[in-house]
Amino acid sequence: MNWRSGGLSDPIDLSASSDPVWCVDTPDRAALITSEIEAPRLERDFRVTELGWELLTVPWYDADAARAVASDFAGCALDEMLSDRDGFGQNASVDVVTARVSLSAPERDELRDLGNLVGQALAEGVDAWTPGVTRDYDVAAVVSAALVREGAAPVCLIVGGDERLRRLRHPLAVGDVVSEALMVVVVARRAGLHAAATRLSVARADDEIVRRVGELEAIEQSVLSASLPGGTWGETIEALERAYEHAGHAGAWREHFQGGPIGFEQREFELAPGQRTDPFWHLTRTAGSAVAWNPSLSGGAKVEDTYVVGETEIELVTPSAQWPANANGTGHGVLIKANR
Repeated sequence: MNWRSGGLSDPIDLSASSDPVWCVDTPDRAALITSEIEAPRLERDFRVTELGWELLTVPWYDADAARAVASDFAGCALDEMLSDRDGFGQNASVDVVTARVSLSAPERDELRDLGNLVGQALAEGVDAWTPGVTRDYDVAAVVSAALVREGAAPVCLIVGGDERLRRLRHPLAVGDVVSEALMVVVVARRAGLHAAATRLSVARADDEIVRRVGELEAIEQSVLSASLPGGTWGETIEALERAYEHAGHAGAWREHFQGGPIGFEQREFELAPGQRTDPFWHLTRTAGSAVAWNPSLSGGAKVEDTYVVGETEIELVTPSAQWPANANGTGHGVLIKANR
């Protein structure tokens, strides 16, 4: 739905299990189905009828009304319809993801704008950290504010440090003062698109995290090179597995998910080595897709940025100004931030 409408299905309640807007397409008509509560907002804020949508409304208290309206609009029974969700007609989610994984030129431009915002927000958050003084909550607040003031939502925000960072892959903020090492992870959404990135900062240049991030940079470079057009995503995952082996960390990919193509979901799909029966294993890589790989090692080391895949090169779209580049020049290293 977010792909089809450019983000009109953003949830009102982030914990909701269903979207506030449905889209129904037929060969010659397109409709948005929503509650009588949300229809005035869609028309006022986005002028959807001027854009060619028919706007159909249902009572908020009738759980079956939207299905009935969708069936009536399409002129067929529910089980004859194709849908990108379970429990509604024939599930065509794999076909939908396959169709949208290569972004259009306007979508790539929107992702670049969002990526720049993500890189800036992360830099602002880490800049607000004074080792031994600042709480993880305070860093998270800075990142969140930087995103929200530009219309983006932090759908994933992880801020943590010190012993918790070295032991946990997801050290969510708990109100601790961070003294030695800080990790900030964000996935932001705007106009239906997502951009993801991670930044690490330490108080001492000899922190073990710095060395381990250096090892990860070669792994990230390998998987980025294997994301260029021409092969399959399964081959990309195999290249990732080999990169861990070459770095001396065979099998370490099992310790945390590794990311993958990004766009209208935080990850359009995720693969792991050996998953050859997955419908996306044999999908051919194409230019125009976006990827956010996040290789990591135990002890607090992780690298992650969002890139657009070109015909012959990978374009970083989540830059953080004044941040140290990694040794390969493709992403970001660790910022050394001495105690003040």
